[in-house]
Amino acid sequence: MSNPTPTTSEEVQLPGGNLNPVENKFTDRLSHVLADLGKNGIFIALVAVVVLFSILTNGILLRPQNISNLVVQNGYILVLAIGMVMVIIAGHIDLSVGSVAAFVGACSGVFAVQWGLPWWLSVILSLGIGALVGVWQGFWIAFVGIPAFIVTLAGMLIFRGLALVVLGNANIGSFPAEYRALGNGFVSVGDFELDPLTLGVGALAIVILIVQQVRTRRGRQKYGQDVEPMVWFIIKLVLVSAAIGFFTWSLASYKGIPVTLIILAVLVLVYGIVMNRTVFGRHIYAIGGNRHAAELSGIKTRRVDFWLFVNMGTLAALAGLIFTARLNLAGPKAGDGFELEAISAAFIGGAAVQGGVGTIGGAIIGGLIIGVLNNGMSILGIGIEWQQVVKGLVLLLAVAFDVYNRRRSGGN
Repeated sequence: MSNPTPTTSEEVQLPGGNLNPVENKFTDRLSHVLADLGKNGIFIALVAVVVLFSILTNGILLRPQNISNLVVQNGYILVLAIGMVMVIIAGHIDLSVGSVAAFVGACSGVFAVQWGLPWWLSVILSLGIGALVGVWQGFWIAFVGIPAFIVTLAGMLIFRGLALVVLGNANIGSFPAEYRALGNGFVSVGDFELDPLTLGVGALAIVILIVQQVRTRRGRQKYGQDVEPMVWFIIKLVLVSAAIGFFTWSLASYKGIPVTLIILAVLVLVYGIVMNRTVFGRHIYAIGGNRHAAELSGIKTRRVDFWLFVNMGTLAALAGLIFTARLNLAGPKAGDGFELEAISAAFIGGAAVQGGVGTIGGAIIGGLIIGVLNNGMSILGIGIEWQQVVKGLVLLLAVAFDVYNRRRSGGN
């Protein structure tokens, strides 16, 4: 009679015997580091792209003026990426954001330049128009049941046409100085070689980062969850703190903190809380993960979808204002390709094609990768046609990596 087959892993003996305690400990730590590298892969990719183009451009990429320009030039795309990643997490897509941005920019030109309204009233009215655009599209998607792809494709045509109607195929400018500050303004405290306000904000950001990371690590340990080795944890904190320090030093040595960066920081903070600490954010993830199951659990999916697109319309309006302010011009060609850049930022930042996966921080980093690619290739004199090829390949590889990870982990 043959011996019974072992039924547990403890009963199986490998030919080479068990690993000794030192080898086991090393293997466990290595697995933790590799897992953490996987979680932070998008950040590592950003660092790699920055290092590569810094070398190729002989350091021009990391000059203070260029770093400041990176923020200002890509601010509107990062604003769109925040709203787009939320839409994608819920399993939708929005192809209309570029046209909405152009339409709202045109309306703001009429308000602030042609009608002579105060700049702040023009901004409020423009944001209101963006919200109404979101109400319009959200109604068809959430309550009529037309797929978001079709509704926003129609919206892309409708609002591009309305932008041309408002502008009359002409440009509108120039805008009041306060309005232009949305896209070109800086905050500083005086004529210093290094702006002390910017340096202080950077130091505060580093302190908040360290405190938050330490508290998160202790919380995970308290509940018995896995944490990375202390050495790797310290290395991460040092590297990220050094990056923040260099970034703020660069801004401090140029003109100070861009107003666009302040807007982005507020949006990232608010929407990070919404997605991670509110019922609405949890519902978005639940709907993207499994819409039918979310409905059975009592989530009002139609209401969530509706407010998602109201939010997207408002953020598209804000992006249109920032872009118009940066150019000091409302033109018929504004917003061209914005939707593709925002969608690319979300997917490069780790959002899943099927929905249910993605983060605000990931979308921001994805947008920065696109911005660095655009900026670096422009400095190198690479033509726009090859820039499009490179960005398309990066997007394809990012989605392919997501599909590969899902298949490896047993997902569909």
